[in-house]
Amino acid sequence: MSNLSEKLQGLKASGRKGLVVYLTAGYPDYKATLETALAMEEEGADVIEIGIPFSDPIADGPVIQKAATLALKAGATTTKSIELIKEIRKASTIPLVVMTYVNSILGYGMEKFITSFAQAGINGIIVPDLPLEESGLLEDLCKEQGIDLIQLIAPTSTKDRIDRIAKKAEGFLYCVSNTGVTGGQHANYEQIGSVIESARQVADIPMAIGFGIGTPEGALAAARYADAVIVGSAILEKLAHEGIDGVRGLVRAICVQLDKESGRYEDSSKSR
Repeated sequence: MSNLSEKLQGLKASGRKGLVVYLTAGYPDYKATLETALAMEEEGADVIEIGIPFSDPIADGPVIQKAATLALKAGATTTKSIELIKEIRKASTIPLVVMTYVNSILGYGMEKFITSFAQAGINGIIVPDLPLEESGLLEDLCKEQGIDLIQLIAPTSTKDRIDRIAKKAEGFLYCVSNTGVTGGQHANYEQIGSVIESARQVADIPMAIGFGIGTPEGALAAARYADAVIVGSAILEKLAHEGIDGVRGLVRAICVQLDKESGRYEDSSKSR
């Protein structure tokens, strides 16, 4: 079992829901990304997802697109993102996942990309534009380096496809809540909930819902169907308008809400 699965399965066994938080590497700069990542861990985040800035992030909504654009304009690169991971690792053992796109990997060199990030200390990788049928492109490299290649399912996934993806999933299964892009607010998670139930029939792997979760109430609604929730755009909005203190407040509030619902609230920043 990978440390991603171990972390989320451990929370599940203790009656808690996991929180995966997202940051864009280099936004607003690398120092702020590092400080925010460590602050979110202090407030109770369980997994940190780092997005590698890309010029055409097709799965991302306007908030993350803007963050990526600004980071690139400020000089963000894949190499600098690797250095960021190393800096986080010097201070933390929290599970780290990178989110990127196929072109970024190919441009850097597949083996060099996977090996460099693995050596820096990541535990998983999400590639939204790499479908199951093409996952062999990275599968062997990831296995060699001990990195989980995280798969995605969506409300439009067929039963057959859900089965095939769930059986191949590693780390956790990323369950996309809607057919749009990241960001926005969505109150109804029933559709992705039924997809998750289908996946649970064939695979015992943590399920995490992402896209459209931006408030403690939204996180709670999604968590009722899954083992963890993923919050991204709302984190970046807080960082842009309220700084790291704003991010701390949001992460703390979400953790408190999730733990109160489980009946195990103590101090989320210390008990997770």
